[in-house]
Amino acid sequence: MADASTADESDNVVERTASKAIHDPDTVYRWLTYVGLGFFLTVSLFPFYWLFVLALTPTNQMADMGVVPKGFNPGAFLEVFETVPFHLYILNSVIIAALSTIIVLFVGSIAGYVFGRYEFRGRTPLLLLTLVISYFPPVAFLIPLYRLFTGQVSLIGLESPELYNTPWSIVMPLSAITMPLIIFLLTTFYRQIPDGLEDASRIEGSTRIGALWRIIVPLSAPGVATAGILTFIIVYNEFFFSYLMVTGTPDDWAPILHGIFAFQGTQQVEYNLMAAASIIGVIPMAVIVMVAQERIVSGLTQGALKE
Repeated sequence: MADASTADESDNVVERTASKAIHDPDTVYRWLTYVGLGFFLTVSLFPFYWLFVLALTPTNQMADMGVVPKGFNPGAFLEVFETVPFHLYILNSVIIAALSTIIVLFVGSIAGYVFGRYEFRGRTPLLLLTLVISYFPPVAFLIPLYRLFTGQVSLIGLESPELYNTPWSIVMPLSAITMPLIIFLLTTFYRQIPDGLEDASRIEGSTRIGALWRIIVPLSAPGVATAGILTFIIVYNEFFFSYLMVTGTPDDWAPILHGIFAFQGTQQVEYNLMAAASIIGVIPMAVIVMVAQERIVSGLTQGALKE
């Protein structure tokens, strides 16, 4: 009897809950929103919180850590720059990301203009083929690129230039990997520009390239800005080529990744300094996202233009 009564009470609770949800769906949506938002914030922000915990905990108190710092050592953020030239690693990453962004936007704008404004046979399959290339794993290109950048490949009877330990050993492969996405994004924006504006520019004597830079690109400024910001963030955060294409010293254009690994020695690992360096390395990207978030959103959601 007791089991039957408990089952009836459970059924009644379920029925009442379902009835309330049917008659007041706004409350259900609100609670689902809170749950989803809480889950997202926990998954997104907890790693940063844990980095702060590690950064503020002295090295000799790392054992048996909890969810709060054991001690308080804010000097770790200054010690990062005193131990290694961490500012040079950040500068290298910024320069490499900026060079990649310039190359990708220049080439991607021309390719996006061709795909978006020209009608020619095989346009769609060629664009899809370009996108397919971006799905190849980076490791598939590692050995050929390493041999190419170390001068082990002959091109038309000439040895390839040695680009290993230069910014180009990172810039070139990352530009190529990022290019398909940017071409597709810019194609979408350039296709939205009314033909009449470009025709008017051509009547005034402008060439197609002139119309691209004077009419198409300015009118697609949100899309171009979005493409540039995405490229910069992708290159700045990249791990694979940034780790393998340089030796790890700031004079050899090693990016921020190697600056973080500099605190990992053969005898001891400075976890608090690695965590502090990781937080410092995130700051440039956080600033860019906060400054350009409206531009990114408008670029990704901009509707079609009309004449």
